[in-house]
Amino acid sequence: MDTITSYIKANKQRFLDELFELIKIPSISADSAYKNDVLKTAEVIKTNLEKAGCDFVEVCETKGYPIVYGEKIINKDLPTVLVYGHYDVQPPDPIELWDSPPFEPVIKNTKKHPDGAIFARGACDDKGQLFMHVKAVEYMISTNQLPCNVKFMIEGEEEVGSKSLGTFVKENRERLKNDVILISDTGMIANDTPSITTGIRGLSYVEVEVTGPNRDLHSGLYGGAVANPINILTKMIASLHDNNNRITIPGFYDKVEELSSEERAEMAKAPFSLQDYQDALNIESVYGEQGYSTNERNSVRPTLDVNGIWGGYIGEGAKTVIPSKAFAKISMRLVPNQDWSEITELFESHFESIAPKGVKVVVRPHHGGNGYVTPLNSIGYQAASKAYAETFGKTPIPQRSGGSIPIVALFEEELKSKTILMGFGLDSDAIHSPNEHFGMWNYLKGIETIPYFYKHFTELSR
Repeated sequence: MDTITSYIKANKQRFLDELFELIKIPSISADSAYKNDVLKTAEVIKTNLEKAGCDFVEVCETKGYPIVYGEKIINKDLPTVLVYGHYDVQPPDPIELWDSPPFEPVIKNTKKHPDGAIFARGACDDKGQLFMHVKAVEYMISTNQLPCNVKFMIEGEEEVGSKSLGTFVKENRERLKNDVILISDTGMIANDTPSITTGIRGLSYVEVEVTGPNRDLHSGLYGGAVANPINILTKMIASLHDNNNRITIPGFYDKVEELSSEERAEMAKAPFSLQDYQDALNIESVYGEQGYSTNERNSVRPTLDVNGIWGGYIGEGAKTVIPSKAFAKISMRLVPNQDWSEITELFESHFESIAPKGVKVVVRPHHGGNGYVTPLNSIGYQAASKAYAETFGKTPIPQRSGGSIPIVALFEEELKSKTILMGFGLDSDAIHSPNEHFGMWNYLKGIETIPYFYKHFTELSR
């Protein structure tokens, strides 16, 4: 792999230009107005996989957005790496908080990225990180250094729950057969402190609706005499946590794994500055479940958060009404052993039970998935660790993540293979937020590191 750095140097501008063209397409899967853009992105991914040297590439239709499948099989007796990624992105709202247009990528220097970062929606999640794999495979194929087989499975519905992926995987088990699954949709601790994500949380996402009177009412004529759905909804939501910020849903913690003191001590060794954390978010103090550190709260503990709430009059000026309805979107991040469908049922039962007379409650489950933990003694983890050590000059730290990739548990269930999460983004890269960005150094470092994973995985598999 001694020529990878010179290959990157010679092709750096092309690597950036090709990524920019991909990022410019607003592939927002949550908004049907962007359907043609999402479909166009799938075709662009197909073209790039073909240019990278895949022998077979297909845009596979589903009931939703297509899945792009590609492969380079050099010898069926060699191991096979399956690369998963997604080409859809989150909506850019609120637009007014972006410093530059979300789909017009620009490079700007930041404190964490002094060599420049690509600012645009999808730069880090997941187009930039996905494209690292395409370029890494391009390098290995073009220099005749691909040591094993590679398959790609790139979907367009990850940001809306991967609705079609489960069916696709079940119907294509033989085609997707592999020895390890490789994903870059996570991050690492810092550019000088590489880490490998060894655990991710599950997710249950629901929408709730509270209905009171059959129409909006005059708040003077009816106020104090009729249940106000917004008042009721906020009280119900507030009751979902106790004074120690523990979730009050009966049975919610029954299957939560409690880490040993030794495991918590190992987690505490990861570099972390509470003051820097607070300064970056412009907050005076952290907040969360009593008895746990910040890093524990956002990785190995389950959570419940309101992601949006609305109802009544929110236009300019005043309109004195008691609304007929109030709504909220709520997500629960789950730890391994918690089953997302079971938690959804527990939430629904509890939320309906705490509704007072005078209102009706409807809970609409959206999507979810289970958490996942990667064993450190697996060949895949060892290969990833060796790869980072070669390009970063130090052994990476295993780290649990607070994020969710629901399909990882599905992969193990259906394809019977382990997943390795090699992320190169940083927590400060503002994914899902205005001004999302991805360091150019990180992008190129990913391209440099990934070929070493293939090398070591193939060697360790012998």
